[in-house]
Amino acid sequence: MTTLPQFLATHPETILIDITGTQGSTPRETGTFMLVSADTIWGTIGGGQFEFMAIANARKLLQGADGRETMDIPLGPEIGQCCGGRTRLRFREVTDAVIRELEERSSDEAARRPEVWLFGAGHVGRALAVALSPLPLDVTVIETREEELAHLPEGITARLVAMPEALVQEMREGAAVVILTHDHALDFLIAREALARTDLAYTGMIGSATKRATFASWLQREAGGDKAWMERLTLPIGGHAVRDKRPEMIAAMTTAEILTALAVYGARASSR
Repeated sequence: MTTLPQFLATHPETILIDITGTQGSTPRETGTFMLVSADTIWGTIGGGQFEFMAIANARKLLQGADGRETMDIPLGPEIGQCCGGRTRLRFREVTDAVIRELEERSSDEAARRPEVWLFGAGHVGRALAVALSPLPLDVTVIETREEELAHLPEGITARLVAMPEALVQEMREGAAVVILTHDHALDFLIAREALARTDLAYTGMIGSATKRATFASWLQREAGGDKAWMERLTLPIGGHAVRDKRPEMIAAMTTAEILTALAVYGARASSR
């Protein structure tokens, strides 16, 4: 996937389209942007006919024709859409100043991205890293085996450590944790540290109902854990709706669980 810096470097003549305001039901929110060059685009402001109209206007501006610097588009039957709201757009030529603005916006967005920590880069861990890599998340994969970190997607942070459980204390509030190492004992140690925190959005572990029962027994008998901690543990990850246990399927279902948990946590945090 082409990154923003790569697109800007290879398409010097580009128009920035910003959503500056919305009303009612709209496909994207205020602050969303896309870039339009003579022959390609980067990003999306929501698709459909209204995006087609915006792209056409941007290319008029590139050609020096009668393009508009702003548009206020009703998303109704008159343009073949049924959202029912309105979207206001601003069009600007990409200059050095605009590039600096975009870099700052991207940096600010990156700083706000939720953290997802994957403990283990085996078959499911790698599949989950691939599924998460295009999403607006800060993903870190932790392993004790160096060779397992060799084939992770671009943009994923890889960490080789001897004691993965110690990294739980580094996580920001609201992080998601997925535990899928090659060693059940290590899984249990990591989970014990994660469940001791009450400020994480999601703690999941690969396994089965039997593994869940074994971990619950160990947690209460030997690890000093509270029985209520188990209510915060998703084990097994991926749910039961799909019986296909291929790594890619588990990764897809677990990605949905993580995104849901992050959204719920974010909503609760914003209402405090």
